[in-house]
Order: sequence, then structure tokens, then C-alpha cells
Amino acid sequence: MKTSVFCAAVAALAAFTVPASAAGVGACLITKTDTNPFFVKMKEGATAKAKELGVNLKTYAGKIDGDTESQVAAIESCIADGAKGILITASDTKGIVPTIKKARDAGILVIALDTPLEPADAADATFATDNLLAGKLIGQWAAATLGDKAKDAKVAFLDLTPSQPTVDVLRDQGFMIGFGIDPKDPTKIGDETDPRIVGHDVTNGNEEGGRKAMENLLQKDPSINVVHTINEPAAAGAYEALKAVGVEKNVLIVSVDGGCPGVKNVEAGIIGATSQQYPLLMASLGVEAIKKFADSGEKPKPTEGKTFFDTGVALVTGKPAKGVDSIDVKTGLAKCWG
Repeated sequence: MKTSVFCAAVAALAAFTVPASAAGVGACLITKTDTNPFFVKMKEGATAKAKELGVNLKTYAGKIDGDTESQVAAIESCIADGAKGILITASDTKGIVPTIKKARDAGILVIALDTPLEPADAADATFATDNLLAGKLIGQWAAATLGDKAKDAKVAFLDLTPSQPTVDVLRDQGFMIGFGIDPKDPTKIGDETDPRIVGHDVTNGNEEGGRKAMENLLQKDPSINVVHTINEPAAAGAYEALKAVGVEKNVLIVSVDGGCPGVKNVEAGIIGATSQQYPLLMASLGVEAIKKFADSGEKPKPTEGKTFFDTGVALVTGKPAKGVDSIDVKTGLAKCWG
């Protein structure tokens, strides 16, 4: 990267430092943006834990989701600063790997948060939601809620983007497994042959994208009665599209995130159920792991039976379904973020 570009990118990042009581233990948190409530909560968790442990934390964020150049610049800055560890939610899980390697070669512990790198072992560890389980929970809830009608369901999938497949694939295929749809190759989206699937469309994870994707799929089949959405903003957009044609009461919408606006939409009946994840915990545990690594050289280990450190997931719904573990809306609101 040219020096001028690097400097400009670093200047564009939102940087914040926590005063350290123990000099020499430095850490970096690099998120996709500093405006998404998920990442705001992540920063909050990392900042509080860093202050508690006396870790010198610097946080960086790109201007927009997908701003990989800024993330590369941030890693370079962390290497130059002699950080002991980096926590990162990568915008480009493949493209960032060569820069991650430079950090690890410099002796820095690198932990991927929320989304695994490609390959996952390009980081020293991954702290994340079990996104396959998150999908399974909402799939199981939808199937149990529909009962016998599930065998004749018309299902729409509102995904993220083709360029960010990891979370899409896990949540999408998890839903299918939970709902009783054969996902065929569980590492791919779109190779399924179950006639209940109306189709897939992308939302970019926002409300406007959710609305447009829902409109597109309704044109394909107006009898859709189950909608799986990649996140709650996409779910809100889907609901508006359904409401515009007067069918919102006939459709089950399920989602993943657990942000406060999304849980409130569960309370309002807009979303039937959502799988709640815990970004504050991801980041705070990540800072603890960096401090432990700095003190002892010990690296974090994955949760038993998994390839990553599982930070938990819970189904939030106001209408519990038999055989599906869930928490109520009041509990979900007490644990939500954003």
C-alpha cells in the first residue's frame, strides 16, 4: 500500500485510546463500522474490559461496511504500535488474510470476532455466535409454529450479499436443517431442490434492501408464508413490503441478531422469533484473552466440540413453541443491544 493511501486510510478511522495502568499491554479492536449498533456494543464491551484489566486499547472502524482498505491500514498501525493482540470483524474475510499473517508473524495474537476468516485458521482464534445453531433455532421455531402446515410452506430467504457468504451460509443452511429442508451441500446457498423454497434475494443487511428483496420474491410467488432474514433490519424491511400488499398477518418472519429494535419488533409481532447474539461478550472475552496471552503466552482454545469459541445464542419469542428452547421478550430486552 502506498504511504499516502495508508496515512489517509488511518486518518479516516475512528480511533480511541483507553489510558493504561499497565504499560506494555496493548490491544486493537477493528470493526467494520462505528455506527452499526452491533459494533457499538462490541466497542463498549472491549473498552470496559480493557479499562478493568489495564490494557491500552485502540479501536478502529471503517467508514462503511466493506471498507477493507481501512482495516488493512488499521492492522498495519497496530503492528507498528507493538500491540499484543488484535480483535477484528473482517469486511473481506479472504482479502484481509495476508495482512493478518503479517500481524501474526510479528507475534501478535489475532482473534476474529463474529465472522470466521477464510480459512478460519488464518486467525489464532474466533469468538463468535454459533450461526448454524442460530439458524436452526429459528427454523425449528417456524416449523413447530406451523405444525402440519410446514410441509406446504412457501419460504423466502433474504440473504446478505454474495461477497460475504460466511454468515449467510451458516444461518441460511441452519434454518433449512431446523425447518426440515435438505440443504444439500451445507457450504452452499442455492443448490437446494425442496419445492417449498420460493427463492433467495440479497438485502445488504439493511431495511431498504429487505423491502426490495421481499418485493422481488413476492412477485415470484405471492403465497409466501415464511420469511428467513439475515438480520433484523432486513426483517423490518420485509415486513413493510408485506404490509404494503396486506399480507403481513399471514407470514411468519424469523431473523437473527437480538438488537433492541429487533426484540421490540418481536414484542410488536412484526418478527415472530429472533436468535439473539452477544457482541459485548465477544469483545470483552477477546480483551481478556489478549491480556492472558500477554501475561503467559497462552492462546485461547475453542469451545469443546467446536472450531471456535462460542459466545452464546438464545431464541427470543413471545410465542414459545413446543420442543424449542427460548427466552421471553422481557429477558431478550434485558440482554439486547443497540
